Amino acid sequence: MTNSTTAIRPDMRLFWACFIALVATSFVFGVRANTIGDLQATFNLSEQEKGAINGAGMWPFALSIIFFSLIIDRIGYKTVAVFAVICHAVALILTLRATGYQSFYWSTLLVSVGNGTVEAFVNPVVATLFPRQKAKWLNILHAGWPAGLALGALFAVLLGSGADKAANLRWAYGACFIPVVIYAALILPRQFPANERVAAGVSYRDMLKEVGAVGFFIITALTVPAVSQMMSQPASLPVVLAIASVVAIAMGLYTRSLGNWLFIFVLITIGPLATTELGTDGWMPDLLKLSGPDFPHFETWIFVYTSVIMTALRFYAGPIVHKFSPIGLLVIGAAIAVVGLLCLSQSAGWVILGAATVYALGKTFLWSTTLGMVSEQFPKGGALTLNGVSAVGVLFLGVLGTPAIGYKQDLDMDKRLSATENVASMPRSKGRKNPPSSAVRRAWTRRRSRL
Repeated sequence: MTNSTTAIRPDMRLFWACFIALVATSFVFGVRANTIGDLQATFNLSEQEKGAINGAGMWPFALSIIFFSLIIDRIGYKTVAVFAVICHAVALILTLRATGYQSFYWSTLLVSVGNGTVEAFVNPVVATLFPRQKAKWLNILHAGWPAGLALGALFAVLLGSGADKAANLRWAYGACFIPVVIYAALILPRQFPANERVAAGVSYRDMLKEVGAVGFFIITALTVPAVSQMMSQPASLPVVLAIASVVAIAMGLYTRSLGNWLFIFVLITIGPLATTELGTDGWMPDLLKLSGPDFPHFETWIFVYTSVIMTALRFYAGPIVHKFSPIGLLVIGAAIAVVGLLCLSQSAGWVILGAATVYALGKTFLWSTTLGMVSEQFPKGGALTLNGVSAVGVLFLGVLGTPAIGYKQDLDMDKRLSATENVASMPRSKGRKNPPSSAVRRAWTRRRSRL
């Protein structure tokens, strides 16, 4: 659906610019995930404020993807790319100047807008550059995500070992400028291709038809809670359903379509897939502190290890996708990821390393292969269907996935603490084991107080 020149000679410099842009988004995520404890201590954050900062790093990401997907074909890829560079640069400057909760919250929110803006343009650009090998090259593109996670975590460890926590944070977040400057220098001189939907003459209404009334109902039903939470005005379920229904009816009347049913199925499944990958990534450093061996920064090194596995496998995704097909690879990957998560839930000490390996192998292709499949199966949907899947995955993660993980973790910690207190009250002659460390008990107590 693109001209032959673009299909035969894709601009590889543009591809690598998109790759580094994606590295920049996850680099910040990796730094924040591995310094959230230091942030809490430095700014004296409550658990609620810490949760709000994590939310600020998520909601705008999804909302900016949706917004730009609706207009990117009209304003152009380069305009969106320049906006992403500005957002990242200003947000990181504000982050380095942050003095407390409010200032760090708003800088995190702006970083998230920049991250979502990057996601909004890199996916359709790469799909347009490689119209005959979309799944392969979208997998390679999204090797940039775990690569950035690993680099961000490494910088967080290497620059965060000093006694001055505030200075450590400034150095770690200052390092985030490195990938931002690189992708800005690569992107600004490039010429962007026309979107394949536009080049093929597919109308804007036909693009919306792929999503249809049902698709817009799902997107709106997840968007409204995100916006309401950002405004500190939680919306009730009847309000959410009412707004989503109004939008769905309006889009149904305009497009005269309920949506492509295969695409609707993908929208429904992307949420659990996103929770399997991103939800666990966000919790992993915190969880492994309680069950890992006595090894410096063990949880961060596991985070880096799984990210490196994902990066390497996604770079060699072409033969794997060809052998199993995108749908076959998704089914196999999901099954392996479930086994890995079950093993992680029962592992402690160095056994975690083996369980994390299985988990990394399973989750590697879930997100990127889903995007490849959507791009191949729904070309009429253009940027909207491709990026709409990403947005729904992130929104589901924030509205349902991450809160569910946190709630389950709180309940589990409460049970463990109660059991430990019972054991601690037993005379040593009856088999009392050594009590957990004071650090672990403080972590458990902190979690229990949130119930």
